[in-house]
Amino acid sequence: MYDHHTKNKGDLGVLKAKLDLFEQGYLILNPETEHSPFDLVIYEDGQFKRVQAKYRKLKRNDTIEVTFRSSYAYSGGVVNKAIDKREIEIYAIYCPETDQCYYIDPAQFNQSVSLRVGTPRNNQSNGVHWAENFREVP
Repeated sequence: MYDHHTKNKGDLGVLKAKLDLFEQGYLILNPETEHSPFDLVIYEDGQFKRVQAKYRKLKRNDTIEVTFRSSYAYSGGVVNKAIDKREIEIYAIYCPETDQCYYIDPAQFNQSVSLRVGTPRNNQSNGVHWAENFREVP
């Protein structure tokens, strides 16, 4: 990768998700526009699922933070808006520190979710979304 520009990170997230999904046995379909609400479509056993891929770095507290919103910039500034969860069945999150992809059904969560990679400092386990439990497409 040439630098750590946001677009390059997004491209890496999509490529890693495609490879991981292919290795899980999915047929990968690509939209013909970059303006669709999803990055790719997967197909298996007569079922299509729309996938939004994200690149997310591991936070200092050993979590991967995922918010269900999109952001874009234009001449008038930056726009943040909630995603339409009816248009995306799967969020694929690539984390470079773990070199793994994690898969979330955004309809199962409100505005965001934290996936935990390491043990919490307070050893809490109730209500924790362990990243390892999100390695397969729901």
